[in-house]
Amino acid sequence: MTALWRVALMGRPLFGRMALAVLAGVAAAGAAIGLTATSAWLISRAAERPPVLYLMVAITAVRAFGISRGVFRYAERLASHDAAFRVLSRLRGRAYARLERLAPAGLAEFRSGDLLARLVEDVDGLADLWLRVLIPYSIALVTVTVAVAAVWLLVPAAAIALGASLLFVAVVVPIFTIRVAHRGERHIAGARGELAAATVEVLAGAPELLVAGATEARLADLAAIDRRLAAAESQTAAGSGLGALLSGLAGGAAIWVGLLAGIAALRGGSIEGVALAVVALTPIAVHEAVTGLVPASQHLPGLAAMAGRLLDITSRPDPVAEPVVPAPLPAGPYGLRCRGLRARYCPEDPDALVMPDIELRPGERLLMTGPSGSGKSTFAAILVRFLEPSAGTVELVGSDRSVDIRSLSGDDVRRLICLCAQDPHIFDTSIGENVRLARPGATDAELLAALSAAQLDGWIESLPDGLATMVGEHGARLSGGQRQRLSLARALLAGAPVIVFDEPTEHLDEGMAGSLVADLLSATAGRTVIMITHRPELVGSTTWATRVELGAGQAIEAASL
Repeated sequence: MTALWRVALMGRPLFGRMALAVLAGVAAAGAAIGLTATSAWLISRAAERPPVLYLMVAITAVRAFGISRGVFRYAERLASHDAAFRVLSRLRGRAYARLERLAPAGLAEFRSGDLLARLVEDVDGLADLWLRVLIPYSIALVTVTVAVAAVWLLVPAAAIALGASLLFVAVVVPIFTIRVAHRGERHIAGARGELAAATVEVLAGAPELLVAGATEARLADLAAIDRRLAAAESQTAAGSGLGALLSGLAGGAAIWVGLLAGIAALRGGSIEGVALAVVALTPIAVHEAVTGLVPASQHLPGLAAMAGRLLDITSRPDPVAEPVVPAPLPAGPYGLRCRGLRARYCPEDPDALVMPDIELRPGERLLMTGPSGSGKSTFAAILVRFLEPSAGTVELVGSDRSVDIRSLSGDDVRRLICLCAQDPHIFDTSIGENVRLARPGATDAELLAALSAAQLDGWIESLPDGLATMVGEHGARLSGGQRQRLSLARALLAGAPVIVFDEPTEHLDEGMAGSLVADLLSATAGRTVIMITHRPELVGSTTWATRVELGAGQAIEAASL
């Protein structure tokens, strides 16, 4: 429950709004109790056939309580939902801010569908922490205290019975039902995340699954996850039903005990006959004020699981430490220097990268090769400040001085060093908007210039909608080469003086791969370029200033450009 408490404290700036919701809720519950008690007195008194003027105050009070109950209930719902949604916006904003700092190295262990479930379903579900737990319990605490005190003034024994039944409903029954539903609630959030992740993966890989004939197996896996989720929800529902039963029995017991105690008080002459109905019926309205506590408390394990899943993201340390006071950038043009560079993703893991010393002058090109898992992409992640090296340094070499990139702000580094990833993300929007991500204020003419440098101008001109052509989800309407060239156009539009190509020929045939590499190098003439590939034969005809073969533990020098 520690995670749940930490999430609850995130709503401290909105405690004032929540206090208004509590006050409105107390007024609504008080009006409901007053309506029941006054109605009971009015009916009993009317049975004695007094002059009608004797009943006017009670009649007016019944009308006032009946109208005000609805007004106050609406105000409570409005204030509580307003406060809860404001808290949720803070939670979601905080989660997105952490994702921006953690991506991509800090999120490697998460599946995309699970992340989506944490940011949508888990955050939305946490609204119940305020709407169904904190605010209702606060309302019930105040209402019950006042109601029991009022009944005490009439019949102390009835007040004791009412207080005991309310304590049973508010504390004992929730503990019991939580034990019954604990296992189900604890697994619901995880099962929902697993189901979302598996569903996203099946939808994303549907064409490949159809070709491989594996669709039925994957759908069977989804059905198994869905059955586990349904079983957990059924266990939770069983706890809810049991809680409702026990709450109803406690309320009925309070009514009967109050009635018997009231009869005894009536016979003893301590109360009038019309007060007996008030003592007997008031427990109905008071118990109505606490009916939501049992199902609310039953969800505490599930809410705690959601809070833990959310804090698992927001509490993660940054994979890269930003300098407190970033150093100023050196003057261009820019080269790179690496000395004793090593990196690992977890402190207890072996090194994922052991890099020989290299130095690239401005405009030079480096070819990095090696088998999968040798650290090529790890090196690219270090260059753009997605990952912190465990040892050694990477320096940005300018015309006036060199600076360790760890002393620069990450945004400054990424403005100078652009990474064209192995599998560039293409958004389901137009070609122009996909390229414009690199520089949101770019004009159409600048977009066309970048696309022309990436050898896409002829293709763009052949399209009826030109830059407005939609590319489909993940660029489904584009070929592999077009997606890579679109990523190149982004890099060229950004104007970065240092460009890192991470496996640009992946998934391309030999002819297309060779053509793409030639176009990449032609479009980046005069810039410092690092080409990462495990297919060096496709770029072997190009002269490189430096060649690094990871896994061999040495740098192989080639002729300068």
